[in-house]
Amino acid sequence: MRRVFDFHGGIHPAENKQQSLTRGIRQAGVPEQLTLPLSQHIGAPAQPVVAVGEQVLKGQLIAEARGHVSVPLHAPSSGVVAAIAERPIPHPSGYSAKCIVIDCDGRDQWAPLHGVADYRDHEPTQLLERIRAAGIAGLGGAGFPTAIKLAGKPGASIRTLIINGTECEPYITADDILMRERAGDILAGIAILRHILHPEQVLIGVEDNKPEAIAALRSAAADAEPGLEVIAFPTKYPSGGEKQLIEILTGLQVPSGGLPADIGIVCQNIGTVVAVRDAIVDGRPLISRITTVTGEAVAAPQNFEVLLGTPMQYLLDLAGFQPEHCLRLIMGGPMMGFTLASAAVPVVKTTNCILAPSASELPPPPPAQACIRCGLCAQACPASLLPQQLFWFAQGKEVEKLEQHNLFDCIECGACSWVCPSHIPLVQYYRASKAEILQQRHDHEKAEQARLRFEARQARIVREEQEREAMRAARKAAAEQRARQAAAKGSEDDPVQAAIERAKAKKAAQQSGDAATPEQQAAAQLDALRQRLEKSEQRLAEGRAAGEQEKILVALEATVQRLREKIAAAEAAAPQPETH
Repeated sequence: MRRVFDFHGGIHPAENKQQSLTRGIRQAGVPEQLTLPLSQHIGAPAQPVVAVGEQVLKGQLIAEARGHVSVPLHAPSSGVVAAIAERPIPHPSGYSAKCIVIDCDGRDQWAPLHGVADYRDHEPTQLLERIRAAGIAGLGGAGFPTAIKLAGKPGASIRTLIINGTECEPYITADDILMRERAGDILAGIAILRHILHPEQVLIGVEDNKPEAIAALRSAAADAEPGLEVIAFPTKYPSGGEKQLIEILTGLQVPSGGLPADIGIVCQNIGTVVAVRDAIVDGRPLISRITTVTGEAVAAPQNFEVLLGTPMQYLLDLAGFQPEHCLRLIMGGPMMGFTLASAAVPVVKTTNCILAPSASELPPPPPAQACIRCGLCAQACPASLLPQQLFWFAQGKEVEKLEQHNLFDCIECGACSWVCPSHIPLVQYYRASKAEILQQRHDHEKAEQARLRFEARQARIVREEQEREAMRAARKAAAEQRARQAAAKGSEDDPVQAAIERAKAKKAAQQSGDAATPEQQAAAQLDALRQRLEKSEQRLAEGRAAGEQEKILVALEATVQRLREKIAAAEAAAPQPETH
């Protein structure tokens, strides 16, 4: 029997899972309008490839991946693109982002799909490209592009594939119901992942509070290839954390700042595995997911298979939402979820739960008190951090100390806040500090890029000046060489000497002009005018002979006439020679 390990810390909050498991998975249907944020995953947002007014089919690509860490987006139903603009999205800040809005036509018509007959006939790289093209990101909540995670690090081999069926958050049952009803699809997806990764073993980790799911998986796995094991272990939050689940099943710890691939492990969520199966076998992109709608403010808590982009209000109405009983709407669970600013925001790839609790069910936390240094937060932290010290550093904005104390190892599970007797919202401080540090890193990167651009420009200017100086030196050397060659031949056409002689002649002419009498100057000016007249008359005659354009001839005639008038005036004004 396989040994199951434990991880440091953890808590046991009330579950409240049964209320959404009384019904099977229900199809949510097609709403009138779908709103699809371009960023539903970690990494760069997708780039739209459709225009407003364009007709689209279900499953059609509407936004392509931009960058390495990105995934494309597909139309969840057929209709017309109504807008590509900013819309409110599900985010803790409540801010808006660019979305593609589709007015559904109700026909729900599919675009042509192209699955593969047998995935074993394809190379792993081809299957990874299909997974990437299907727009699959992790459906467990993190939203990391699946193809990149499966590709791993170059040269690193994967010994263990872990399938995460833990779902430790109270209230959420989306993965539980999926394991109960579609265990066969899960095993089919795992078989594809085994073909891609070639792991030595596959471990499906499920908490023991899901006996029906465990039974379904073990029944489906009976005919699976050797090396696959369904492992049940004691329920404790947050066992569903990737690093915590790896430690539970293998006893190995992912190094601080590292990845599971560093120790030869890849971990995938149950829903993601089914999406991989749909993409490879059916050629179907990721356009829907299982979402739990629960809480005392809904009359019929249950799980829906819902199209991405569906307004949450639409889903709540299907579950019998009673807004008068709802204190606040939460996306995710009460531990790691966040409050929604509006029910109009859409379901996205990471929406595993919409929680509508009553005031008595999840009352507002009391005002925070001063830290009493009890140390309960450190006992509960599953990442073996020191939440109390991190809280103080966060308050003091001591960024370096926060990083030294491994702030980014915090998985924001909320266990520290849950046990804090002073009701300090510790996780909120950590989230704010992480955001601030990431912004500082971004600003530093931008400043560094600007510095590199400046230095490159300065180097280019220096290089160009050196090149110009080299060209000048080369021309001077060539001229000197020619001069020396001419001097050596005794030539009278020495260019340097000729230039000197021309300069002397010009200067002498200027000096002689300055010394001329007024009569001589007038005669010289008259001679110059007569020479210009002669040239102009000759040019006019040539133009007439050549049949040039009339406007050119008119201009030449005007020039001749003007010169004649100037000569006549100069002759009249010229001083007459004295007679004796």
